[in-house]
Amino acid sequence: MKDSKLPIAIASDHAGFCLKETLKKVLSSEGYVFEDFGTWSEASVDYPDFVHPLARAIEDKTFEKGIIICGTGNGVAMVANKYADIRAAVCWNEEIARLARMHNDANVISLPARFITEQDSVQFVRTFLTTAFEGGRHERRVNKIAATV
Repeated sequence: MKDSKLPIAIASDHAGFCLKETLKKVLSSEGYVFEDFGTWSEASVDYPDFVHPLARAIEDKTFEKGIIICGTGNGVAMVANKYADIRAAVCWNEEIARLARMHNDANVISLPARFITEQDSVQFVRTFLTTAFEGGRHERRVNKIAATV
């Protein structure tokens, strides 16, 4: 099932901590390997402190894909999407996760921990990690995402 030889970068804030730990446990049993960028408890933290290092590590090609988690998925996605080579997609159902990969070549899945179940999140991440980018007409669009000044 694993689609990459590289480990997967993962990070969360306090609201996503429990979901992050569940994902690591379930998906590790399926052969996935994770590099955990934090946080390491449910104590209140500032999510940019964990997402910036994760995004930089994906930009420098240490990781191909990442998983970021906060209460809504929005805050962590906003931080990650500041990086030119990051395409973070907030995913709240399996079809969004599939299309984020197929049509947008998303390389980071952002999960809204307060709005999805643990069981569903595992399926969303499985789908995200195993779905290929379709390319074709979508590649032209993805190539236009980067801001030009």
